[in-house]
Order: sequence, then C-alpha cells, then structure tokens
Amino acid sequence: MDAKRDTSAASSPGSPCSSGTAGDGATRREFLGGALRLTGGAVVVLMGAAVAEANEKGGEAKGEAYNWEEHLYAYLIDTSKCIGCGSCVRACKNENQVPDGFYRTWIERYVVGMEETHVDSPDGGLNGFPPIQSGFVATKSFFVPKMCNHCRKTPCTQVCPVGASYRTKDGAILVDGDRCIGCGYCVQACPFGSRFLHPATHTASKCTWCYHRITKGMKPACVAVCPTGTRQFGDLKQENDPVRLAIEHDRVGILQGHLLTEPQCYYLNLDKEVR
Repeated sequence: MDAKRDTSAASSPGSPCSSGTAGDGATRREFLGGALRLTGGAVVVLMGAAVAEANEKGGEAKGEAYNWEEHLYAYLIDTSKCIGCGSCVRACKNENQVPDGFYRTWIERYVVGMEETHVDSPDGGLNGFPPIQSGFVATKSFFVPKMCNHCRKTPCTQVCPVGASYRTKDGAILVDGDRCIGCGYCVQACPFGSRFLHPATHTASKCTWCYHRITKGMKPACVAVCPTGTRQFGDLKQENDPVRLAIEHDRVGILQGHLLTEPQCYYLNLDKEVR
C-alpha cells in the first residue's frame, strides 16, 4: 500500500503552499522544464533561487501571529489503539480535497501467523475493513496507520531539481505547487510511498500535517477525529508536551530506520512485521 494506489495496497489544490490556477502551474512547469535542459551551472543557480523563494513562501504562509522558530512538530501513533475505523482517512480526504483513489494517509491491516503474514488496505482503509479469511492460522491481527514521515533528512527534498519540496523550520515537509514541475523524482525517492502526482494539477502531493491548521493552533484533521487517541500531534519545543514525553521516555519505533532519514512520525507498539 502506498499513497498513490487505490487497491489493497497530496500538494493538492488546497495545499497551504499552493496558489494560482492549474493552468498557471502548467505554464510555469513548462518554463522550468525547459530551464532544466540548460547547462549544469544554470541548473545549480535555478535550484538555489528556488530553495530561497520556497523558504520565504513558507514563512509568509503562517501570518504575522505565527513564529515557526518557536515550534518543532512531531507525530505519534499508538498501533495498539487503532481500530481501523477509517475516520482519519475520511477526515484527511475532506479537509485537503484529496482526489479519489489517492491518499495522504492510509491504514494497513496485518493478519499474522507463525509462518505467514497477510497485509491489506482496501481503499486505504477509507471505509474500514471487511472480514477476511486468511487461509492460515492467525495468531494476531492489528492496524497500522501510515503517512508521510516528515523526515529530517528526507530524500524527497534532496532529489527535487527545482526546490519545490522543502522542510520548514518547524519541521514539516511541504511542496510548493507553483514551483513543482511534476517530474515525479520525489515520488520515486520517498521510501514510505507517501507521495503521488495529483491527477488535476500534475504536481507532487502529500500529507502536510494540515499545515493550514497547525499554524493556527489546531490539530491535524486526522488527529482531531480519531476516536481512540491512536494519533497524536505534538511540539518538541514544549517540555511537557505528551508527544515529546513519549519520545523521550517510552520505547518508540520508526519505520525503516536503517535508511537514516530520521522520520518524525513515531510509533508505539510497532510490531516486527511492519515495514
């Protein structure tokens, strides 16, 4: 399962870092695509300017009352609490206008036996999970929500040729929809399958932690609707923040730690079968 699949296996028009129409974005992409065919030196200059402008735009998006220097966000998922209801997936879809068949967050179901493991994610868990027959003796079963891990050393920002993918000072990985040329390099580079090309804008799209909400003091939509407290969102610069305390004192895990991307999405009760 990854963000771009509509089977057992987003910046969208509503992304906080998008502006202008889809037509305007296409024109810009054509221009930047042509620019990339210039000499290597010209491309380096273009990338440097892109990153600078993207960072400035990220600061402007928060407004005067918000200071991103005062925050450093992280996400925590307790898999032992997830019931696979799909409320988080539906809330994300409605909040961010995620197109049908694509997901910024999704849920996977693990049915585990002594010698076999079955993993599925029908419609990303959007409508919950129907009963299944595993074909083997299952000894345990559980649900695992997944999303962009907002890594500190993220490969998606490193491969972007125009600086459209960038990390904000408060820790979110975002996409500038106006700058993105839709090359798909970041989609291929993400080890978590959390990016896709938006079918309408033809630009990279992904989870933003609902950046338009968190910069106003609200929780991401998926966290706000979770009925069991599976999902938590916190600020690592706040000493008594529950997420920070859990990361500091509990036995938390991360996905694909061997890749050294330093994910900022942490898990409690993460089973060994989960990848």
